[in-house]
Amino acid sequence: MFSLPENIKQIKPYDPGKPIEEVARELGLKRVIKLASNENPLGPSPKAIKAILDDIYNIHRYPDGKCFYLRKKLSQKFNVNEDEIIFGLGSNEILDLVARAYLRPPYNAVFSELSFAIYPIVTKLSGAEAKIVPIKKDFSIDLEGHLKAIDQNTKVVFLANPNNPTGTAFSKDEFEEFLKDFPEDVLLVLDEAYYEYAVGANFDIENGIEYIHKKNILVTRTFSKIYGLAGLRIGYGFAKKEIISDLNRIRQPFNVPRTAQVAALAAIDDIEHLNLSIAVNEEGKRYLYNEFENLGLKYVPTYTNFILFKVPMKAKDAFQKLLRKGVIVRDMTSYGLENYLRVTIGTMEENEIFIKALKEILNES
Repeated sequence: MFSLPENIKQIKPYDPGKPIEEVARELGLKRVIKLASNENPLGPSPKAIKAILDDIYNIHRYPDGKCFYLRKKLSQKFNVNEDEIIFGLGSNEILDLVARAYLRPPYNAVFSELSFAIYPIVTKLSGAEAKIVPIKKDFSIDLEGHLKAIDQNTKVVFLANPNNPTGTAFSKDEFEEFLKDFPEDVLLVLDEAYYEYAVGANFDIENGIEYIHKKNILVTRTFSKIYGLAGLRIGYGFAKKEIISDLNRIRQPFNVPRTAQVAALAAIDDIEHLNLSIAVNEEGKRYLYNEFENLGLKYVPTYTNFILFKVPMKAKDAFQKLLRKGVIVRDMTSYGLENYLRVTIGTMEENEIFIKALKEILNES
């Protein structure tokens, strides 16, 4: 009988946050705000929008498969060689390329218990074993636990800093201590999707790009978060040229759309928009911290643009109640956190709408 391989059957499909249009249509709501997918509430840089409009009549042309101009820009900005950069459909595709290149039975990948949902998906897809390291009680990543989990069959370690969905981060000193004992024959994938937010919060985070020649390290970043280009799906990574060459062997040609390339090229130069995004995020973070404390709700201090917090009811029930009030957040039940929600920090107006709705459902319970 025709059927899926067992490793594919074990994969739980990724469950994205509900889109605004779906919620509005299903519930008959006129106003819906989405604070579920860690998107930049300010949207993309005006310069990125202009670049898209200027190039819109060229979409009948295939994109530059090597992302020539964006590659050159990132090479200069981060002081790396052009052959040490790779691009993907978001950083997700790069994580998938890593698994396809380096993982297969009987190898394994190591990652944290509460970390990006794509890590277990790409690991299981490859047929490799997933070695999961328990999270600490304060929801921080156990770096020492990752080192202890590595064995002779470990080929990849996925490590997010800051971490999604907890929002926690480890310091540069902690990272350097971790690297001292990291094996020479294992690839460390350092996922820095929220790096700019941690820098904006004045946290002493490592700049992973500075370490790519010290061990086998691939640093992944994205234009989906602070740059506001989630809908265009463009991410990038840095590693030794040998690792980049391996990944390019299996990368699809023309994988990054032309529109995404021109938008990213413009967005990365808009420092004013970047700084404004950080300022809005920090202001919103302080507001939400204060409101959670006034409500007596436990939350995890964050170095990202989202906050993990605990509610005095089942998360799935709180999620549905907020949904009916036109507020989309993330139910963390699928992570085993039955009383936790994750909320993206929005504009101040969105944050206030969320808190008003949250107070209403708490008073109802």
